[in-house]
Amino acid sequence: MFNPKEFTVTNPKPLPIILLLDTSGSMYGENINSLNKAVKEMVQGFKNIGNHDNEIYLSIISFNSTIKCFPEERILANISDFSIVDDLVADGMTSMGAAISVAKEMVENKDVIPYRAYRPTIVLVSDGGHNDNWQGPMNDFINNGRSRKCDRMAMAIGRSADKNALSQFITGTENKLFEAKDASSIIEFFKKVTMSVTVRSRSANPNLLPSTDELMVR
Repeated sequence: MFNPKEFTVTNPKPLPIILLLDTSGSMYGENINSLNKAVKEMVQGFKNIGNHDNEIYLSIISFNSTIKCFPEERILANISDFSIVDDLVADGMTSMGAAISVAKEMVENKDVIPYRAYRPTIVLVSDGGHNDNWQGPMNDFINNGRSRKCDRMAMAIGRSADKNALSQFITGTENKLFEAKDASSIIEFFKKVTMSVTVRSRSANPNLLPSTDELMVR
């Protein structure tokens, strides 16, 4: 006789993704338009990934003179429920340090990212310098607590981007700094992010990060 107690249902494990996106005034024009397009395509790409063993959870932190989070509650949303109603708007200064601090709080909060979750991927995108204290928050993020175990990716947009700061963000990872010379390269970078997450989501062990060869072949 069938006994439901003899069977257990395994809940999918979260695969967390956090985007840190520069929306300062220097991103105005083609850059912010391409960023909005790239993010929308990435979200749709994530939604098309089918896997019963894990589920992608996403949060977007945009930073200019202020910090905005999607979802606003500073949590990660299941990708099936994720949506951005309004486009990101370029305006103001570049509060990179504050954005990294918010991401740090989220990663360290076990209610936001539980123990059972896979290794988070954190993506930092910027086209300029910083207008706040970023060294302290960045050092804390890459060297202390749960955040030091995150996979980290970064993109520098244009010649004015602070490549030293962005390169420091990916210190200790196998990822290289992606340098976008023009707006079209922004979409290319987010396709790489999508491919990296896709490979991980379909892997027998999503905590193992895909190699460059894997991303090139697929």
